[in-house]
Amino acid sequence: MSSPRPGQPSRRDILKPVELLAFAAVAGIFTGLIVLMSTRDISFALIGLGVAFIVTLVGIAMFALSVKPSDLEKKDIDEQNSGH
Repeated sequence: MSSPRPGQPSRRDILKPVELLAFAAVAGIFTGLIVLMSTRDISFALIGLGVAFIVTLVGIAMFALSVKPSDLEKKDIDEQNSGH
């Protein structure tokens, strides 16, 4: 597999947000199914699904913000800010 051209994000960088959204969606669906099986009320299940999705998404975002960038990431950020 060829390496990405300079300035082009890798496939992993491109798909990372999709992975995080999929993880939040799976957590929401799991919660919605548990609520649906225990209450047999679709509206409660949809509310549980939405709440779990949003809470998981916010939690993932908070963890992502808490990660300190490595030297390579700092260099990449500086290059992008300088316009190269």
